[in-house]
Amino acid sequence: MNKEAIKELLYKMGDDALIIGHRNSEWTGIGPLLEEDLAFASMAQDKVGHAQALYQISHEVLGDKDPDTIAFQRTEKEFKCCQLVELPIGEYDFSLVRHFLFDHAELIRYEMLTASSFKPLAQLAKKVKGEIKYHVMHADSFLKQLAKGTEESHARMQAALNFAMPFAYGIFEKSEYEDVLIKEGIFGGEEMLREKWLEKISAVVTAAGLTMPQVADSKIVYGGRKGYHSKFLEPLLDEMTEVTRTDPGAEW
Repeated sequence: MNKEAIKELLYKMGDDALIIGHRNSEWTGIGPLLEEDLAFASMAQDKVGHAQALYQISHEVLGDKDPDTIAFQRTEKEFKCCQLVELPIGEYDFSLVRHFLFDHAELIRYEMLTASSFKPLAQLAKKVKGEIKYHVMHADSFLKQLAKGTEESHARMQAALNFAMPFAYGIFEKSEYEDVLIKEGIFGGEEMLREKWLEKISAVVTAAGLTMPQVADSKIVYGGRKGYHSKFLEPLLDEMTEVTRTDPGAEW
């Protein structure tokens, strides 16, 4: 199997999970409800755990650096996350919509990966998809509640969805190894994932009484998978790695 293709896949998945996990953790202590404080904190912990597991596979199977080094000692340009996960948490409406869009994509991705020819990833996918299923249930429930709440809450959810969609399409940015991943049976591909995702989220959005935004190809926010990020990633990495940078060689 092509190790570079697998590493690219592990990194983009791990980086997405690590960064959105960090973002979601920022709701701790400021959520609109205590229950949501706990929910976002729990989901953030899951995401960071998923990132660690993906980096561990790269370390143990591909001979890569250890997970802490991968997570905390790379530059902004070396990160493969999509720009959707980098954006500040904003208001609760945006964070919830991002959570909804991202976790539906993640659940489908891991469901597809249960059939991967790369066995370590297939085994992880079988475990992780069960956790993400609950993330999706949370997102769907609150999306529907707020969309069907007051006139203001409906309008805010629609506005957040309109804003987030061009970034969400960036989740499916193809890498240079796309054909290799498909040919070797490692992953079914971003195009297939995107089609499944659109079908799934469209049904939920419609059931919530919202309108699916139409996004022109020219408006889709790409670049993250190739190391081109928003202005928000570097400050986030600076904050995330502050302790590690005080002594990179320390054993904690």
